Amino acid sequence: MLRRSKSEAKMTMLIGRRRIGKTELSLRCADETVLYFFVGKKAETLLCQDYVREIREKLNPPILGTPNTFSEVFRFVLQLSENRPFTLVIDEFQNFLKIKPAIFCDIQRDWDLHKRSSHLNLIISGSVFTLMTKIFEDKEEPLFGRADEKIVLEPFTTDVLKQILNDFNPEYTPEDLLTLYSITGGVPWYVTLLLDKGKTNKDAMLAALTEENSPFINEGKNILIEEFGTDYVTYFSILTCIASGMKTRSAIENELGNNNIGSYLVKLENYYKVITKSLPIFAKENSKKVRYQLNDCFLIFWFRFFYKYQALVENKALKSLGEIIEKDYSSVSGLMMERYFMKKFQEEGRYIIGKWWNRKGENEIDLIVVDPIGKEAWIYELKKQDYRYKENEFREKVDKVLDQTSELRKMTIHIGSLSLEDM
Repeated sequence: MLRRSKSEAKMTMLIGRRRIGKTELSLRCADETVLYFFVGKKAETLLCQDYVREIREKLNPPILGTPNTFSEVFRFVLQLSENRPFTLVIDEFQNFLKIKPAIFCDIQRDWDLHKRSSHLNLIISGSVFTLMTKIFEDKEEPLFGRADEKIVLEPFTTDVLKQILNDFNPEYTPEDLLTLYSITGGVPWYVTLLLDKGKTNKDAMLAALTEENSPFINEGKNILIEEFGTDYVTYFSILTCIASGMKTRSAIENELGNNNIGSYLVKLENYYKVITKSLPIFAKENSKKVRYQLNDCFLIFWFRFFYKYQALVENKALKSLGEIIEKDYSSVSGLMMERYFMKKFQEEGRYIIGKWWNRKGENEIDLIVVDPIGKEAWIYELKKQDYRYKENEFREKVDKVLDQTSELRKMTIHIGSLSLEDM
């Protein structure tokens, strides 16, 4: 996009969760000359003062007055780029919704008027997924269709996470890797927080979570409270249930004593993109075997411990919370190991990946990996220690799955186990 902006201005929409590295990436995808506008939550005139200082420092334009509106600043930047290509990064762009929503109409007008004559590499970044999607993908919004490129930034892959841990601790154990994945999910900022401080093994990582002034303590609230607004208590309660292992709507409703959570689950899945509604592999869309899961590893950890035990947090009883995390981590790590292997196979880009369970949840398969081209399937049981795998018992479970899943019966089936050593 940087190269293409030399002929006419180009706009890139960059989205991703907080702490994923959007700012770092946008600055690396820039010209030697890059303007950085951060949309803080303050008056438009104060923002304009910040932006004017940035322009003067980086571009030293011949004439620049004292604009009081972002529209004036943006138009001036577009005009400057007509004779001098450069990059403009606008970070946390969705905050304009609270400052002055009319700004989006101004941007659309000036972008449409000056795009062809300008040479601006415009990167617009935001961390509130719902708002960024509304701004750029809602047909009723002025910036609909204006972005030339959309980038959704993802966490580190499993291979990259292993390489990073190895750089900091060449003698790391599989348990150390699983702990790093469980806490961070591969989100760069969390990885940096731990490893840069020498927290490179399981015990040190877990202990770091509840150190005094730990940034992890309020991180979940910081990420989501702006998304959920005044309804955050209900959403947080539902997410705490899911993070604690309540996978079905009925289990969540029983725990909360509330039979009206359907609309909240729909919004969490389709609007906020925080949870996923999952079915057994090859199940029909109308199947009643629905389960819910959080999409983000760190949020599972945060709701499972920090929000669930918020009374300890509020009373600064962090030592007690640390003991709970140390004691109960094993109940979370099994789920995280499943997610790790699913992600690992997904990264290869050639498999259908899922789990299987019957309606009562009495017979469950941890991981099924299907090659639809080669008509092969690998059915795995996950055990932290390989010696705990009992092949004959697992084969009986697999036979029950095959009896009820005609798609798998048409394939060559391989069964086996995956353990920590396979990570």
